[in-house]
Amino acid sequence: MRLYILMGSILMSILFLGCNKTNETNKTHAFIGGEIINPQSNYIILTKDETTIDTIKLDGRNRFTYKLDHVEEGLYSFHHGGELQMMMLEPLDSLLIRLNTLEFDESLVFSGEGSKRNNFLINDFLENEKTKQRLYGSCQLSPEDYLKHIDSVKTAKLEKLDNFEKKHGASQTFKDFVKTNAEYSYYSSKEIYPFLHRGKNKKEILASLPNNYFDYRKKIDYNDEALKDHFLYKSFLRYSFNTAALQEHLSHSDQDIFGRTSLCYNMDKLKLIDSLVSNPKMKDDLLYYFTINYLTKSQDIENNEKILNYFLAHSQNENNNDRLKRFNTSVQNLKVGSDFPNIDLVNYNNDHVKINDVINQPTVISFWSNNYYNHFRESHFKIKELKQKYPEVHFIMINIDGLVDTGRSKLALSKNRFGYKNEYHLKYPKTSAETLAVYPMTKSFLVNPNDKIVNNNTNIFSVRFEDELLGLINQ
Repeated sequence: MRLYILMGSILMSILFLGCNKTNETNKTHAFIGGEIINPQSNYIILTKDETTIDTIKLDGRNRFTYKLDHVEEGLYSFHHGGELQMMMLEPLDSLLIRLNTLEFDESLVFSGEGSKRNNFLINDFLENEKTKQRLYGSCQLSPEDYLKHIDSVKTAKLEKLDNFEKKHGASQTFKDFVKTNAEYSYYSSKEIYPFLHRGKNKKEILASLPNNYFDYRKKIDYNDEALKDHFLYKSFLRYSFNTAALQEHLSHSDQDIFGRTSLCYNMDKLKLIDSLVSNPKMKDDLLYYFTINYLTKSQDIENNEKILNYFLAHSQNENNNDRLKRFNTSVQNLKVGSDFPNIDLVNYNNDHVKINDVINQPTVISFWSNNYYNHFRESHFKIKELKQKYPEVHFIMINIDGLVDTGRSKLALSKNRFGYKNEYHLKYPKTSAETLAVYPMTKSFLVNPNDKIVNNNTNIFSVRFEDELLGLINQ
C-alpha cells in the first residue's frame, strides 16, 4: 500500500508541474521522479552519452521530481552512490523510480508513463545475469547442443519483445535496443564457449566448432560509436578479443595447452585491439582493461614490464597510464614471500590499528565495497562458511570506501546480521587501496603468522581456494 501512496503523491507533483505548462506546444518534454531508500548522498546525477544533464537534489523525504524540457528518445542513466542504472525515455514520459541502494538492481521498480518498457528492460537485464550464472554448465555441452541452447535463449528473448509490442506497442528505438541486447548477448555466449568448456586443449575445442561458428564477426563494427557505452556491446568486445587472441596465439604457438598469463597470448590480444579498434576512447578502455588484468595475475616482473610498455606506447589516456604505472609498482612490492604492507585500519569501535598487529595466525585478507552489494553479501556468506570449516584461520574483511562511508557499511553489515568482528575500514583508503593493488574486488591475500605473503591474488570463490588454504595452514 505504501508504494502506491508514495508513487501517487509523486505523480500528483509531476502532474502539477505539467499543468503549469498547459499552453506549451512543445511536446518533447518528459518528467522523472521517485524515491531512493537508504540514500548514499542527497542527489542523483542524470546523464546521456556520458554527458551530465543535471544533478538532481533529493528532498527531506529522499524523493525527487525533475522535468526534461527537450527529450531525445533513447537511453539515459542515473548515478547514485557509485551505482548506475539505465532507463529509456521518450517524449511525454512521466517515469517514476523507486529503489533501495542496499539491493540496487533487484529492488528497482518503475511506474508511470514509460514504466512498461523500462520494467521490460530491467527484467531482461536480470534474466541476462541469471543466464551468465548458468553458462558454465551450458558450456559443457557439445558444440551442436550448445548452439541449440543459445539459439533457443535468443529466440525466447525476441518472442518476449513481439508479445510486448502486441500488448503495449513499442517505438522503433526500443525495439532496436532490445534486439541489440539479444544479438550481443548471443554473440558473447558464442565467444565464451571455448574458454568455459572444461577441456584444456583449446586448439582441439576450437577445431570441434562448426566452420561457420564465427561468421557473424564479419558484420561486427569494432568502433560502433552508438554502442560504445552499451554494457552488452562492451562485454562482447572483451569476450571477442579473448577468443580471437586465443585463435591467433594457437596459430603460431607450438603448445596446445595455453595459459591465460602467457605473455605471447596477451601480447596478441593487445595487438589485435590496436589493429581493429580505431576509436580512441574505446581503444584506451580495452587496452587498460586487459593490461590491468594481466598485471593482476602475472607473477613475472619482466613480462609485466613488457606488457606495460606496450600499453604505454599505444594508450592516449594519461590518467590511465599513470594509474597503471603505480599499479605495476604496487604489484612488484606484493610478491610472494614479501612482508605484507603494514597499513592503517579502523574498526567499527573507531579503534585505530596496524594490520600486522592483528595478524598472528594463518590469515585471509579480503575486500569489499558498498558499491558492489552482491559481492559484499556473497563474500561474507562464503567467509562465514569458511570460518566454520577452518577455525584456525583468521579472516579479515576490509571495506575500501573510507571512513565517510562507515555508517553505510555498518548498516549493510547489521541488516545482513554479519556482525563487526574482524571488520575494518582503510584509514587512508586511496593510498592503502593503491598500495595493496586492490583489483579486482574479488582479490584476497593469504598471509602467514610472520606477516609474509603466501598468495598475493587468490579468490575465495575459486575451486582451488581451499587447497591453497590448506597449504597456508600446513606451512
